[in-house]
Amino acid sequence: MHIDPLEKKWVLISLGMVSLFVAIIMIDALFHGVNAPSNVETIDSRKIHLSKEFNEDNLGVQVADNGDITVRMVAGRYAFFPKQIILPTETKVTFRWVSMDVLHGVHMPMTNMSTMIVPGYVAQVESSFPRPGEYPILCNEYCGLGHDHMWSKALVIEKEEWAASRATQNAMLNTAIEDEGSNNE
Repeated sequence: MHIDPLEKKWVLISLGMVSLFVAIIMIDALFHGVNAPSNVETIDSRKIHLSKEFNEDNLGVQVADNGDITVRMVAGRYAFFPKQIILPTETKVTFRWVSMDVLHGVHMPMTNMSTMIVPGYVAQVESSFPRPGEYPILCNEYCGLGHDHMWSKALVIEKEEWAASRATQNAMLNTAIEDEGSNNE
């Protein structure tokens, strides 16, 4: 069987490209830790508001005792809840997302934040913000007629300013709790 030299050349180029793409995928998987999601967390989308983690009081920025920052947000037609969050610069933040209705996507320009929020599953992304500023949070999956109004924002401030504002909030909360306790006596 005779194969034209030009055809041989294009077959070799095609095989070379496929080999290159497979090599890139293998390098990313083995050395950079880029893998498909495997530890899939599920949640009942109809009962999100009843779940301990995603009830209304736990949405937004939460700081653990060890200092880890977790942001819990809910995507629903046609909004992200909460509408605004405040975060520190140069700090690892874990975002946890759920959808209450249909498929949504979340994209935050100038960061690595871009993922799908599938109903019934918890999406988790880690990110950090090198510079202070206002970062828009946009839905990048068409979810219906109000899709273009589906946005939120992250206000990123310097670490020191963020720590001071958290300390002030905690002091005000403790004072309110003490006042309520003394009023009940």
